[in-house]
Amino acid sequence: MGSIEEAALAIRYGASAVGLVSAMPSGPGVIDEALIASIAATIPPGVASFLLTSETKAEAIIDQQRRLRVNTIQLCDRLEVEELRSLQRELPGIAIIQVVHVTGSESLEAARKISLEVAGLLLDSGRPDLAIKELGGTGRVHNWEISRKICEEVSVPVFLAGGLGPHNVRAAIAQVQPYGVDICSGVRTNGRLDETKLTAFMHEIRSCI
Repeated sequence: MGSIEEAALAIRYGASAVGLVSAMPSGPGVIDEALIASIAATIPPGVASFLLTSETKAEAIIDQQRRLRVNTIQLCDRLEVEELRSLQRELPGIAIIQVVHVTGSESLEAARKISLEVAGLLLDSGRPDLAIKELGGTGRVHNWEISRKICEEVSVPVFLAGGLGPHNVRAAIAQVQPYGVDICSGVRTNGRLDETKLTAFMHEIRSCI
């Protein structure tokens, strides 16, 4: 979300969560923390406020959550297990969602292991191995066959992201069977949330229910 108005629009059309992107090494959608806090304060009960963070140390992430008052942390980079456990100890009641960037069959084993430590997974199409890390917002579709296997083999909710839009979300849901879907660029025009695209996207999702 880029503003309070965008968040309200998404919620009005049925979004069950809104994403708030803090500092990232690359990619679109980053907003400053003052705006994140302002948007998070307007989100009604029953809608999750996801803080997307590239931090990899528990202390820094805990400080972010306490400043910004979100109810869900989306870890876009990889944390050591002890850091994850510190987050859970210090932030009871805050859901921790780990992003798994699906780059190949090795992502399946990575997802299995990390699923034991978090409340949920989000499957995306970044490249955290690059010199300047891509941690999301690429607009690329990854291998949905691997994503389907991850959904089948882990016991936590799995969200699907990466290149989704009104044109393919129905097929994505049918093939992957995720708990939820995550979208950014697919419902935007010139960087702004596009009500026409959002309407079409939500229509396609509802057709799957």
